[in-house]
Amino acid sequence: MSFERINPTHLAPAAGFSHAVRITGGATVHLAGQTALDADGKIVGDDVVEQFEKALGNLLSALEAAGGAPEDIVSMTVYIVDMVDYKARSRDIGRVWKQLVGAHYPAMAGVGVARLWDVEALVEVQGTAQVPHRTGA
Repeated sequence: MSFERINPTHLAPAAGFSHAVRITGGATVHLAGQTALDADGKIVGDDVVEQFEKALGNLLSALEAAGGAPEDIVSMTVYIVDMVDYKARSRDIGRVWKQLVGAHYPAMAGVGVARLWDVEALVEVQGTAQVPHRTGA
């Protein structure tokens, strides 16, 4: 399986995302939207950075259960309740990304929303991954 992250020079520089990702081989895994829910179904985290870390961790846990790894994520949408706060904390959110995922940037979109399913949720992440076929699986 191969990934090609495509960032044309005639588009604005891709910082923290890729403009396009082309994949050859593997199996597609669609990842449901994840918020900062703990195992008891309670939103945890007092701010957008803490909630982003928990939500991304939840998404990565689902991906791992499907046989994937962080670098297999090819597309992600981030739903954001307070875009001004999210952008103000973007460096901290970027540090969380690098800690949990590394320097692998999928095609991404950030979408401002009025609220999420759980009213306490500040952010939700949803994605798609292309997981390589594993020998013996």
